[in-house]
Amino acid sequence: MTAAQKTGQKAEKAAGQRAAAAGQTGREQQGEEAVTRSGFIALVGAPNAGKSTFINRLVGAKISIVTHKAQTTRALVRGIVRHDNTQLVFVDMPGIFAPKKPLDKAMVAAAWNGAQEADIILLVVDAGEGFSARLEPLLARLRRSRQPKLLLLNKIDTVKREDLLAITAQFNRAMPFERVFMVSALNGSGCADVVAWLAGHVPPGPFYYPDDQLSDMPMRRLAAEITREKLMLRLHDELPYAAAVETEKWQERRDGSVRIDQICYVERESHRKILLGAKGATIKAIGQAARREIAAILGQEVHLFLFVKLRSDWSKKAAHYREMGLDITD
Repeated sequence: MTAAQKTGQKAEKAAGQRAAAAGQTGREQQGEEAVTRSGFIALVGAPNAGKSTFINRLVGAKISIVTHKAQTTRALVRGIVRHDNTQLVFVDMPGIFAPKKPLDKAMVAAAWNGAQEADIILLVVDAGEGFSARLEPLLARLRRSRQPKLLLLNKIDTVKREDLLAITAQFNRAMPFERVFMVSALNGSGCADVVAWLAGHVPPGPFYYPDDQLSDMPMRRLAAEITREKLMLRLHDELPYAAAVETEKWQERRDGSVRIDQICYVERESHRKILLGAKGATIKAIGQAARREIAAILGQEVHLFLFVKLRSDWSKKAAHYREMGLDITD
């Protein structure tokens, strides 16, 4: 969904909100079904704060890939959560950092654009890192945001309770937060409290998405992201950040299986050799791991074919940015 589409969607919703608010009291008096609520919640934070793990936990399914490598998430990923009569759309955004390369600039621009369009901003912080200097620019930008802001201290199972209270005090001195939550996205501790609070604070209005939808990410892109995750997990020390995966072909077969062709782009010949491995062993192992996970998500047999291509300027090509849902930022 582009920013323009989302703005139009929010305008339509605003009209619905006014009508819903006007009629809510009368319906409640007549014993009719309670009015629905819905809203967008932007997850912002530094790289590796645990935003993707958090959104996967809330949705109850894998919609955003997770690795220990910084800047794993490159584009906006929306996860949809139903809580009673409320639909919460969580937007997992690239980690915010000081960008230098075109891809980095596009990722950070996408993050801030997503935050500006949200109803509520959720700042996700690695409790183990605490209040660090690299968060200062991020906080300065958030102070200028008009939306309500919440602080989410993640990975609390790695920090002593007294330290958590001190970290909370530091953030509250830096800027006001509507509420502070302490969670462990990894084991789910505290996550239900976040959902319950948000459900009571997003505006009344109709749902944005069908009730049974978990994400708006096309399956072609999710499949490519899963392969990129397996690539990064296996080659994180050897292959640089500048690698991309694109789903080139998706064919549903008569026997109920699906054939998926994907291209793995790298920028140097040495990277291509690393990704292929001796006699193709590395790319084969990556493909096997990705195929198993994609098949589990689809619930059908998957035939995955990976091709490695050298393209020295892929990270400067507009087409690749569009494939990831990003725009090039000058």
